Amino acid sequence: MIDFPRAGVIGNPISHSLSPKLHGHWLKQYDLPGTYEAIHVTEDKLQATLRTLSEKGFAGINVTLPHKVAVLKYADQVTDRATLIGAANTITFKQGGTILADNTDGYGFIANLRQGAPDWDPKAGPGAIFGAGGAARAIIVALADAGVPEILLSNRTRPKAEALKAEFGTRIHVVDWVQADTMLETATTVVNTTSLGMTGAQPFKVEMDALRPDAVVTDIVYNPLQTAFLKTAAAKGCVTVDGLGMLLHQGVPGFERWFGQRPVVDEATRAAVLA
Repeated sequence: MIDFPRAGVIGNPISHSLSPKLHGHWLKQYDLPGTYEAIHVTEDKLQATLRTLSEKGFAGINVTLPHKVAVLKYADQVTDRATLIGAANTITFKQGGTILADNTDGYGFIANLRQGAPDWDPKAGPGAIFGAGGAARAIIVALADAGVPEILLSNRTRPKAEALKAEFGTRIHVVDWVQADTMLETATTVVNTTSLGMTGAQPFKVEMDALRPDAVVTDIVYNPLQTAFLKTAAAKGCVTVDGLGMLLHQGVPGFERWFGQRPVVDEATRAAVLA
């Protein structure tokens, strides 16, 4: 008989995940009984694993690549937020074995932005987003909800950006990748959602000469913490926010649901995850 909450994160691969460090730190900080583990799950075992974890008494799991979209097919209930974004990163196993899918990526993104740039005003001007993948979906929804009046979107393959415009509406304006630098002329919120600039990936090569010094600039990449994208923005005088905080804040709602304590993201949390 298991008398403590169990939770974890599933993905393929999974060994790189920082979530066990994050949730392990919070369990220790608040002196809570429970465990949080990384679980390697291949695509063909996803549905069976969800049912098995529920039967084993897991309270819930985080979901990372490549399962964020596929888990929606196997959930019994999906929040409006996850439905709108088209992906889930947080699963809660409810009484009776019901699987609830939610998406807290947008929450994590906005909470990180507000913590790292307290004076950020979403209504000050357009937002510029580089990339049109899964993270961009959550960030588009989050920025629109926060009141950003217009979202300029550019992706290396334009059809993916056009697909997001078709899905999310007229507030989005697609810009060709070869002209992506022009988005920076008016944008007061600038976001890199691509893997460009990540350790081991190709560099981010869009010219940033037009970047406004009053823009708030953030990168969802957190390896390295200070990407060339952020360093260039900081040199322009911009307030910059690194990507680690998004990972930390997106974990808050799930931890609270599974372990009954709402954790705080502070410097000790960052230090524990980076250790």
